[in-house]
Amino acid sequence: MRASKEEGKVDIPGIIFGHIGDSYEWHIAEGAVIPLPCILIGDGGVDVFMSDKLEHGQTYKGYHIADEGDYAGKIVTAEGVRPFDISITKNVLELLIVCVLLCWGVLGVAGWYRKNGYRKAPGGFVGVMEAVVNFIDKDVAKASIGHGYERFSPYLLTVFLFILTSNLLGLIPVFPGGANLTGNIAVTLTCAVTAFIAINFFAPKEYYKSIFWPDVPMFLKAPLPIMPAIEFIGVFTKPFSLTIRLFANIMAGHIIILALTCIVFVTAQMGAAICAPMTVVSVLFCIFMNCLELLVAFIQAYVFTILTANFIGLAHNE
Repeated sequence: MRASKEEGKVDIPGIIFGHIGDSYEWHIAEGAVIPLPCILIGDGGVDVFMSDKLEHGQTYKGYHIADEGDYAGKIVTAEGVRPFDISITKNVLELLIVCVLLCWGVLGVAGWYRKNGYRKAPGGFVGVMEAVVNFIDKDVAKASIGHGYERFSPYLLTVFLFILTSNLLGLIPVFPGGANLTGNIAVTLTCAVTAFIAINFFAPKEYYKSIFWPDVPMFLKAPLPIMPAIEFIGVFTKPFSLTIRLFANIMAGHIIILALTCIVFVTAQMGAAICAPMTVVSVLFCIFMNCLELLVAFIQAYVFTILTANFIGLAHNE
């Protein structure tokens, strides 16, 4: 919690944007911080050190964290030059944790079936995973794509589980949760790029014909390529919409919850008569928003997956 001691005010923007942004450390509580590895490639070669070397504006090996400018919050040299940065930041670590959890869960389920086969009905976590796999395979992939859906089912299942796990971990306020992974536009853009590849790189030749020479009256495609231009733009608006939808919804949810939490600290200076009822209001609204965000976590994972499946189905429409 950052506050201005001179004015006694809580730095609400600093709290909110400090949470939803990436960082070189994992802040758990006041005074409890996990430093993360900084891996930088500059003119002098590769430098590896922990982020606590750069705390409180310190300089280490000629590097420091910029306070302002285009590289605010990023590691720069003394001249203000940005090195090639492959550090394990908060979002990168969360990404690795999500990958480990997914591998552990999926391989664990596969091991259960390898051991038991279909001799007995699965229960617990294995039963839940079976229901999720069947839902994505039959109700999403098969229903949206149709013939040949089998080769896209593993990808759609991976996307759904990755986004869902990331969303749920983001709602946990303590380590290893709390990172705003799917509220980072770089992550959602990467997911959208994989969707772009699945849609366009595995489409039949009829798909490209419908883009560059659609079945419309001639005056709409020659001499001015009106419809081909519209269709070509649509190739890129699909992944763009996937990127913004997931990013905006998850980030907005984190901001609302943090803003409601800050009500307690803002009203703490106004006396017990105001702070007590507002604290109750803040807690109740935070509980409501967390329940709502739990629903949104599932909805956004489903929406991204079903839209990707629909786009793939449209590209393979016979």
